[in-house]
Amino acid sequence: MTVRDAEARDLTEIGRIYAYHVTTGVATFEVTPPDAGEWHRRWTSARANGLPFLVVERDGGVAGYAYCSPWKPRPAYRHTVENSIYLAPEAIGLGLGGRLLDVLLERCVAAGLREVIAVVVDADAAGSLALHRKRGFSDAGRLTRVGFKHGRWLDTLLLQRSLAPANPSSA
Repeated sequence: MTVRDAEARDLTEIGRIYAYHVTTGVATFEVTPPDAGEWHRRWTSARANGLPFLVVERDGGVAGYAYCSPWKPRPAYRHTVENSIYLAPEAIGLGLGGRLLDVLLERCVAAGLREVIAVVVDADAAGSLALHRKRGFSDAGRLTRVGFKHGRWLDTLLLQRSLAPANPSSA
């Protein structure tokens, strides 16, 4: 297992992994898988903003990915990001998500970020919740019935991990 920076050549496989989750589950509220151009935009945007965008390789292929995006576009939120982690279906339960999240958090610290938010759909999410809580994320709130997908209303849980002690004078 190797975690490394995602490269343009990985975007097709990243798109395939995500398309599986879009079409079969509720971990994301997207209902149509993004096309190649959108994946290129997300990857380029993360790099331009100095945010981590990683893949994990297993047996010579991409088995999952993780990246951060700005939490909100307003400048005062510039030290807060939202994380996303997705694994290929055959890679779930092998510890790859934990390794990805560990490296992602290390990269967030190195980038000078202070807060990481995880938005987890509260349906079939025991693994994602355990993954984040084990790494110091704490529950920050619940939004009820905010998404409708696959014929049902879904809640999201907000989890938050602080990376640095609060010091309002350093920005």
